[in-house]
Amino acid sequence: MHSSGGSSINWTMVPQGDRCLLLVFGAGIDVDIGLRCARAAAALRAARIQGVTDIVPSFTTVAVHYRPGPSGAIDFHRLADDIGNILREAQQHGAASPPGKQVDIPVCYGGERGPDLAQVAEHCGLAPAEVIALHSATPAYVFMLGFAPGAPYIGVHDQRLSIGRRPTPRTLVPAGSVGIANLQTIIYPNASPGGWHIIGATPAVLFAPDQEPPVLLEPGDTVRFVPISDEEFLALQRRQT
Repeated sequence: MHSSGGSSINWTMVPQGDRCLLLVFGAGIDVDIGLRCARAAAALRAARIQGVTDIVPSFTTVAVHYRPGPSGAIDFHRLADDIGNILREAQQHGAASPPGKQVDIPVCYGGERGPDLAQVAEHCGLAPAEVIALHSATPAYVFMLGFAPGAPYIGVHDQRLSIGRRPTPRTLVPAGSVGIANLQTIIYPNASPGGWHIIGATPAVLFAPDQEPPVLLEPGDTVRFVPISDEEFLALQRRQT
């Protein structure tokens, strides 16, 4: 195990089997920790370390996957030293701003596109319009992609939107559904089962394998949710086809 400290970046490095190591930047879902992960991942990708096959940031960690073995592979200890040097240099010269882009995501809230909006509002002691206003008030951070290609975990939202997951997941959630739980939002890139509270839907395409990049959102991005009417939803959806 390796560790390093600093005023803005500190981490612990833990081996994960024979072809991955994990950089741990903290505990809990926190935007500052998420930003450290995204900045570290960006610095490591830019360094193009020979033998590294993938770099995956999440809420609190960055997984560095590499090729093991004697031929053309990397030694773990040398890799750990290289990573430490890259992150220390990035800490000294890196920018303080988020590493990603800001993306506007149009959302049609409530009705058939957001069947759980009224229930969420009642649970939180708010009117449905107040839930919409809080959800779309400020840009939120994309921590990671998970569970399906292009599916973003976005947060952290206002404490007044605190609600857990549904006690019984749905067997099928339509593609584009916007769900909230645990002060986060997830957008379903394709139809799938799911246990988040669906408060709306977006016509935006989250995953298109024939495009480059294939995903609309990436860790380090920020999202501004923009309320739209059902008519606007249908018009935007028609443009996607």
